[in-house]
Amino acid sequence: MVSVVTGTTATTRRSRITPEREAELYSAVLDLLREVGYDALTMDAVAARTRSSKATLYRQWGGKAELVVKAIRYIKPGCAADVDTGSLRGDLLALVGREDDDVMEQNSALLRGLAMAIHTNPDLLQALRELLVEPEMSEFHRVIRRAVDRGEVRADNPALEYMLHMVLGAFATRALLEQRPPTRAFLTSYVDAVVLPALGVPADR
Repeated sequence: MVSVVTGTTATTRRSRITPEREAELYSAVLDLLREVGYDALTMDAVAARTRSSKATLYRQWGGKAELVVKAIRYIKPGCAADVDTGSLRGDLLALVGREDDDVMEQNSALLRGLAMAIHTNPDLLQALRELLVEPEMSEFHRVIRRAVDRGEVRADNPALEYMLHMVLGAFATRALLEQRPPTRAFLTSYVDAVVLPALGVPADR
């Protein structure tokens, strides 16, 4: 089972390395992930690439799953709760526009690779859910609640339950169906053509 730490324990772990060193380690992990994939990535390889000891890596992160997921979370832009443009459309477009197209393509490729690996790595699935998916779901729900509070979306709209499915589906399926990565232009069109109509929000609001 993956070790997920918070609070004092996490602070104790983080205090052992500097932010600069942490960034260096995460960059090396992502490079290895792109080169060999999750299953072939080992803590030995990370230790060699970063000139670290495995003991340090395990003390800091607990295991490969936590290290990989935290590396991905590290490169992601700020949380959805920081976005408040005054309208749901503005918030959604700000969210999909936080990364440029090149970065979005790279990150989408990483996440697609992990999506395949979770079928045989339950520790990776748990780490993804606890460290990446659930926090982002919580922050995203705040954006939706603000739209409801502003009166843009009816609280009983049945599409609210499927908002995350719609948004995540746009990221996940374009490569599958069109062999093309998601882009800002594609996601903007998707928000206007699919997400907002489902919620009863005019695209020009």
